[in-house]
Amino acid sequence: MTTPPRLIPLLQQFDFARERLTDRLAGPVMDSGNGADVEVTPMTDEEYLWEPVPDCWSVRRRTAGPGPGATLLSGAGDWGRDAAHAPHPSPPPFTTIAWRLSHLSELLTLRADHTIGSHTLTRDDYRVDADAAGAIAAFDSGATAWREALLSSDDCTLDTVGLSTYPHGSDPDDPFVETVWWVNQELLHHGAEIALIRDLYRARQR
Repeated sequence: MTTPPRLIPLLQQFDFARERLTDRLAGPVMDSGNGADVEVTPMTDEEYLWEPVPDCWSVRRRTAGPGPGATLLSGAGDWGRDAAHAPHPSPPPFTTIAWRLSHLSELLTLRADHTIGSHTLTRDDYRVDADAAGAIAAFDSGATAWREALLSSDDCTLDTVGLSTYPHGSDPDDPFVETVWWVNQELLHHGAEIALIRDLYRARQR
């Protein structure tokens, strides 16, 4: 299938942001932004779960229960991600790399499923990873699934309202091209947040 011309820049942006975040997490180098390689220390489990301030939301053993201000642990498996039923806490709690990366990977995985998959996956089905390597692999899997959804699109599907039935956003009411744009900004802003926390963790060690 030929990629629609208006999807090409969005796909290129997604690919660049995905690669940059993956390299920023796993190393051994990342693009500085001008083509030069910068050495990267791979993220450790300790850093993945690091809580820079009191009362962070993170991912936790299900047996430990939710963290401060959270009322449940979302996801499947022995670990879950801090969450709360609406209304959500205000101001929002500070979240760890583990929380942000799990949220981003879940978003990609579920949106892919609700676009070209079974249209049935829920947050309760999504497995939350307890370690850095597993979380990076889950991000790669989710990003790959979402990219497949993008590559399945033609001009008609880009304009289709409700092509994505993802239930935790406005997707059912939006043309698919708007969902594509939204996912890109999610990847860009959460990727930047994760990179900043990595910088803070490195500075703390000094």
